[in-house]
Amino acid sequence: MSVWGTAKAKQVLAALLRLGWAVKRQSGSHTTLTRSGWPDFVFAFHDADELGPRMLARIAKHSGLTPDDL
Repeated sequence: MSVWGTAKAKQVLAALLRLGWAVKRQSGSHTTLTRSGWPDFVFAFHDADELGPRMLARIAKHSGLTPDDL
């Protein structure tokens, strides 16, 4: 069983911004985020999209997000 539940993309993006990620550029639903010490990360979801446990785990792998951050 995964420790990740589900979350709206808007919540996940807000959590990433709280963690220190900043918007580098945005084009439609594709938002490029930047953070010192990390490679740029492309967040490509609409605000109302529901992200499941697998996608949240993938995002966490590339961004340092934890379930407690949501």
